[in-house]
Amino acid sequence: MKILKYFLYFILLLVVLFGMFLIVSTLGDYNPEEREIVFESSSPDTISVDTYLNVLSWNIGYCGLGAEMDFFFDGGEKVRATKENTTKNMEAIGKLLVLNDSVELFLLQEVDISSKRTYHINQSEELTNLIKYPHSFFATNYKSFFVPVPPSEPMGKVISGLLSISRFEPFLVERMDFPGSYSWPKKLFMLDRCFMVQRFALSNKKSLLIINTHNSAFDGGALKKHEMEYLKNFLLMEYDKGSYILVGGDWNQNPPGFVDSQFNEKSGYENFLLATVSEDFLPEDWSWIYNTSAPTNRSNTAPYDEKTTTTTILDFFLCSPNLLPGYSKTINLNFENSDHQPILCSIEFH
Repeated sequence: MKILKYFLYFILLLVVLFGMFLIVSTLGDYNPEEREIVFESSSPDTISVDTYLNVLSWNIGYCGLGAEMDFFFDGGEKVRATKENTTKNMEAIGKLLVLNDSVELFLLQEVDISSKRTYHINQSEELTNLIKYPHSFFATNYKSFFVPVPPSEPMGKVISGLLSISRFEPFLVERMDFPGSYSWPKKLFMLDRCFMVQRFALSNKKSLLIINTHNSAFDGGALKKHEMEYLKNFLLMEYDKGSYILVGGDWNQNPPGFVDSQFNEKSGYENFLLATVSEDFLPEDWSWIYNTSAPTNRSNTAPYDEKTTTTTILDFFLCSPNLLPGYSKTINLNFENSDHQPILCSIEFH
C-alpha cells in the first residue's frame, strides 16, 4: 500500500509541476500587437525610380538544417545540429551573402537571436556585421522560454524571426502580425507568424514597400488561409494608395502556376500539407516571380539525397503592377547549409 501511495504522490507531483509550467508559459506567452513599429526615420534615403533594385530572399533554417540533418517536426528524428555544423553553416551562409554585393536588399527568414537549438548564437547580429550594410531590422515571430517537444530532447528556449538588411534607410519599418493561431496550449510553443514591411521614399514622392514574409507550415492549411486573406487586403489597400510593392520570403506553399510534379513523382513531405496559391488570389496584372530551374525547399524527413529527397518551390516573390520584374534566379547549393535555397530577383519602376 505504501508503494501505491508514493506512486500516486509522484503522479500528483508531476501533474502539479506540469500545471505550473503551463501557467508560467501562458503568463509569459508572446502576444504581439497587430502592428508594431520596428523603426522610424526623419531623414530617410530617397530611391530613384530611374534605377533598378536587386533583392535576395533566403530562409536560412537558423543555420541548423544543413544537408546532413533531418528534423523531428518534418518526420525525421533529430532536434538540432552539432555546434560545429551550426557554425559551419552560418559561416557559409554569411560568405554567400557577402559575395552577392550587387544586392541592395536582403530578406532572411528563420534567423535566431537566442535559442538552445543554435547554442544561443545571435545570428542576426553576426550576419549584419558580416554584410556591413548600414540598415538592418529584426521582427520576432517565434518566442518561447521553453518548447517541451520532443520529450526526449526538448527544443528549449527559442527566439527567432525575420531579418531584413538594406543599403537604404527606410522612413518606416513595421511588424504586421498575421491573424489566427493554434489552440491553447499548443499556441504557447508555436510561431507567431508575421510579415515585416520596410517603407522607402521614392523620387516621384511615392513609397516602395519591401515585405519580408514567412507563412505557416504545419497548420494543415487553416492558418495560411487567414494569413493570405489578410496579406491580400493589405497589398490591395497599399496599391490603391499608389505604393510600389515587392513581397519576398518563404510562403510555405507553391506559387500559382507551378506544377509540383516537375520535381517529384509523389510528395515525400510527411507532416506538411503542400498547397498552391490560387491563380485568382490577386488581379492578373500582379506578377509572381520564381525560377523553376532548381527547387527552393527540401523535405527534412531524412538527410538530403539529390536522387531521393522530395523538393519543391516554396520561396518566391510577388510584385505590384507598377513594378517591372526583371531576372529571377534560384542559387542551387544542393541544400548544403539550409533546407531552403536563396532566390534572387530584380525590379524596375513603371
